[in-house]
Amino acid sequence: MKRTYQYIGLALVTALGLSSCSDKFLEDKKNYGAVGEDIYNYEAGAQGRINDLYGWCLPTTQSDLNWKNPSVGKSDIAGQSTEEYGGFTSFTDPEVTMSSTTAGTAVVDYFGGDDLENVQSNTFGTIRNINNAIQGITNSTLSQELKDKLLGQAYFFRAWTYYKLVKWYGGVPIVKDVLPATPAAFTQRSSAKECFEFIIDDLNTSARMLEGKTMDYGRITAGTALALKGRVLTLWCSPMFNRKGDQTRYQEAYTIMKEDLAKIDACGYGLYGEGDPGTNASTFANMFVTKDRNPEAVFVTLYNKLVDFSGYADAVRNNRWERDIRPDNAGGGGLKPSKAIVDLFPMSDGKLPATASTYTKLEKSDKDYDERYPFMDRDPRFYRTFAFPGFRWAYAAGDNGDATAMDSRNPSYNNGKDYVLWNYVWFYGGDPVDPENNSYRGADNMSKPGGVLVRKKSDDYDINSSPLYDYRPDGQGANNGGYAVPFISAAPYMELRYAEVLLNLAEVACGAGDMAYAVEQLQRIRARAGYTADNNYGLQSNLTGDQAACMSAILYERQIEFAFEGKRFDDMRRWMLFDGGVKPAWAPDTWQLSGIWGSNTCTWLGFKPFNGQRCESFIYKINDAYGMASDDTYDKDPLLAAKTERPEGVNLTQDLADQLAALKTWYEANLTWQLRQSGRYSDHSLKTIYFNPRNYFLGLKANVSQKNVGIYQTVGWEDVNNGGAMGTFDPLAE
Repeated sequence: MKRTYQYIGLALVTALGLSSCSDKFLEDKKNYGAVGEDIYNYEAGAQGRINDLYGWCLPTTQSDLNWKNPSVGKSDIAGQSTEEYGGFTSFTDPEVTMSSTTAGTAVVDYFGGDDLENVQSNTFGTIRNINNAIQGITNSTLSQELKDKLLGQAYFFRAWTYYKLVKWYGGVPIVKDVLPATPAAFTQRSSAKECFEFIIDDLNTSARMLEGKTMDYGRITAGTALALKGRVLTLWCSPMFNRKGDQTRYQEAYTIMKEDLAKIDACGYGLYGEGDPGTNASTFANMFVTKDRNPEAVFVTLYNKLVDFSGYADAVRNNRWERDIRPDNAGGGGLKPSKAIVDLFPMSDGKLPATASTYTKLEKSDKDYDERYPFMDRDPRFYRTFAFPGFRWAYAAGDNGDATAMDSRNPSYNNGKDYVLWNYVWFYGGDPVDPENNSYRGADNMSKPGGVLVRKKSDDYDINSSPLYDYRPDGQGANNGGYAVPFISAAPYMELRYAEVLLNLAEVACGAGDMAYAVEQLQRIRARAGYTADNNYGLQSNLTGDQAACMSAILYERQIEFAFEGKRFDDMRRWMLFDGGVKPAWAPDTWQLSGIWGSNTCTWLGFKPFNGQRCESFIYKINDAYGMASDDTYDKDPLLAAKTERPEGVNLTQDLADQLAALKTWYEANLTWQLRQSGRYSDHSLKTIYFNPRNYFLGLKANVSQKNVGIYQTVGWEDVNNGGAMGTFDPLAE
């Protein structure tokens, strides 16, 4: 969005005034901004300030998880710490212990941001900016109606910013005013309970101020505020913050959220395409790339296809997702999911594959599952989430050429309109059976080959003949250094969609003991995916009478419905699915699980703890009978050299049964499935996942503590300001 008004100098001490910087530094930085209070007395000026908050606060797909933006489903530190991607991160590597001092691997910082002295580069700079707008508009001479419309959006963004802090740290400093940039403005951490109450109060204020007001698509509405409140209440009820298993929290949240649902609906939100699942879940796929006002998009960031960086650079807002997931021979990054998430998706009857051991209280399917051919007989959403060798994945090249403009060796496939993914590999050296051997090359000029790619949220030309991207492989879309970025996309990004509203409500309903209502929400989600009442939408019959099984089914549905949307790591942390919430010896008594959870959430849910497991990737290689290539030259594919004909490509716009059976037969004759076992110790033995229990609540990074002498460190983490002694702030203490 275009920033019209400059309002705060970029060298403000720290946004919150928490800094212990020298008085001389403060003296030098007294000019904090160039905007006078009078700007708020004009609608254009006040609206410009709110527009600026959108620029600061809207989540974006441009970068990976950081203090400003949530995970959006990439293979970032959050995604790689779940079943969605293989490998190990600072959260899950048993050889890494994150440090809150200056030694070792620094703890990730989602509290302040790396540049604490730049008001635009840290969380509390954003909070100061929001508080400035709230103060200015509140004290202005604008009409009360206009004040409410503008302030409602500002209060939402303050709540949004605090929610992102609290989910990582529990309690943080609550700052409601524009504080002077002096050491005297130091603010201590508040309890988690106080922070939750503050966030919910802001969201209630936002919803009240915006009630009944017409807003442009992409703007915050009363429904957006109430939906985020539902997410916040669900977090407050979850075991991470509700160690005693207090069902009263659930009952209160259920009452509130059920009432709020009617208000959210009144704002025009609802399940996209409800009642018409389309062909092979095409409705589910299309909701991510619709250009029209989308009822699913409760909290959404809009993008454009501009590439001209002259003038205001922040007017250029491209969605990176399409370029990140597309195969590299079309100019993309080719994200590779783990075998674990592929194996977890339901079969076509809605039940878990028979081989799954993760959810022991959920029924297994009677349908055969063969991990070598995982595309057979699956949930309709499976085919819109993953792409396998031999599947169509069409794109439109437009007037700027096709993928050969980037590399003449890339296949054209009728300018992308008939693109078929072929990313099997052949070996040209070493032992082709060795899972550590990387001497292989991919079909069709693939430099980043693999067995399966993430397809979720893709702008598929077969379902959207007017894609929301320009395809520019010839470099016309070059930016920030002159590299070609072919998929210049304007697809919206939905941070919070209506399906989550329903599943959050289902979760608190289940926790409150109304499993029947919870199941109704699951049925709505599954009906949109293509299931019917004939088999109870693929749900087992005991969910209305077994609270733990019902909750497990809800978490499983979230895992499938929101795969690669950046939600899984938050779910795993709040339900403590890494170890079930085993209380460490150093933890205070408030950390002890009890009540309906018993002493372990994994045991109660029937969930296999993630600690001790591995997430492997896998590839398809040509059968050994074809032999090895003489070198890694792109055109040495032994399968094609033998004149083996490849199938036409599975077309998701048509019935799948015969197509998949034919592809399986072709695989059996020509390809072999192989694990790629990365993550080894120096002796080549395999690592297993270990999530340190102190990571449920993060400690403050050393630079944050050093800039804010006196701020409490989180329990379980060393305090750099106290000689490395353990922190004293308990996020669960009230």
